[in-house]
Amino acid sequence: MDKEFNIQEYMTHGVERVVSDAIKATLKNPRESAYMAKFALATKAASKKRAKLEAEGEHIPPFLIASITSSCNLHCAGCYSRCNNATEDTEPVSQLTDEEWLKIFDEASDLGVSFILLAGGEPLLRKGVIEAAGKKQDILFPIFTNGTYMAEKYFDLFDKNRNLVPIMSIEGEKEATDTRRGEGVYDKLISNMDELNSRGLIYGASVTVTTENLRDVSSEEFIGKLSSKGCKAVIFVEFVPVTEDATHLAPGDEDREYLKKEIRRLREEHPEMVFVSFPGDEKSSGGCIAAGRGFFHINSHGGAEPCPFSPYSDINVKETSLRDAMKSKLFRALQTEGVLLDDHAGGCVLYEKREEVERLLAVNLS
Repeated sequence: MDKEFNIQEYMTHGVERVVSDAIKATLKNPRESAYMAKFALATKAASKKRAKLEAEGEHIPPFLIASITSSCNLHCAGCYSRCNNATEDTEPVSQLTDEEWLKIFDEASDLGVSFILLAGGEPLLRKGVIEAAGKKQDILFPIFTNGTYMAEKYFDLFDKNRNLVPIMSIEGEKEATDTRRGEGVYDKLISNMDELNSRGLIYGASVTVTTENLRDVSSEEFIGKLSSKGCKAVIFVEFVPVTEDATHLAPGDEDREYLKKEIRRLREEHPEMVFVSFPGDEKSSGGCIAAGRGFFHINSHGGAEPCPFSPYSDINVKETSLRDAMKSKLFRALQTEGVLLDDHAGGCVLYEKREEVERLLAVNLS
C-alpha cells in the first residue's frame, strides 16, 4: 500500500461519485431512481465491509470484471480478446457453470464488492449467468455487450432486474461502428436503444477510443444523440494495441488530456448521464488499479487475472475461494514490486510491461 496514495479512499470515492451521478441521471425515471437509491445504501454497507477488512490488513477491491464466456459471434477489428486467443467462435466445455458464477457473485457480495462488470466474448450468450446476476440486487452488473443478441427475453429480464445494466459497444456513427464491428451492427444498436428507451430501461454505451475517433465520440453531436435516445452512461475505453500494426491507434498523452477535458465538460453539460474513462489517467491517480488494487479479472475458465488486457493467472476460482484468489501471488508481486506504479508511455502499463508480468508469473509458479 502506498503511503501518499490511499487506494481504499480513492476507490471508495470513485464508487460514491459513480453512484451519485447515476442517481442524478435517473431522477426522471421513478423505478430506476428507486433502485439506485437502494443501491446507494448497499454501496455504503459494502464500503463498510471493505473498510473493516482493510483495517485488518486485507484489501478488497470494489470492482470485479467477469468474462462469463469466451464465445463471440463478431470479429471486431483489433479485438484484444481474439488476439490473445481468449475469445473463440464456439463455446468451450471447460467454462465456469451458471452455478459456479452464482457462487462467485455470492462471495463477492459477502466481501463488499459493489460492481461486477460482465464481459466476454459476448455475455448475452450466457442467459443463465445473467439471470444469476439478477438475483444479487446489492451488486450492479454493467453488461458489456455487442448488442446483437438483444431480444424480448432480455428486455423483459432487464425490466425485472434493475441491477442489470446493458452497456452496448459503439464506435461512433454508422460508418465507424460498422467498419469495426460488421455491417448492420449500428442499426441494431440504434433499434435496441429505442426499445430500451421506450420501456424506460437504463442502459449505457461503451466506446473504444482511438486516435481516429477520439474527437467524434466525445463531441456534443454524438453524446447529444445518445442522450436523446435515453442513454445514461458512456464508458470510454482506451484502445490497447495487441499487434504492432495497430499501435498508431492507441491514444497518447495529448489525446488523453483532450479526453479528460472533454469528459469534465460533458459531466457539466449532461448531468443526466454518467461518464467513466478506463483506464483513465493512471499517472495522476496512483498508478494502475488492476491486479486487485481496484479490480481484477476472472476469465471464463475461472482464472484470476490482473485485468482483461493482461491474461496471466496463477490461481483459479474453481479450486479456491474468491477471497483467496484476490491474494494471488502474481497480484501481490505486481503490487509489491511496483510494476503497477511504473512509468510508461501511457494506456495499459501491464500490457506495455507484459514481459515483466510474464517473468513474475514464471517466478511465482516455480
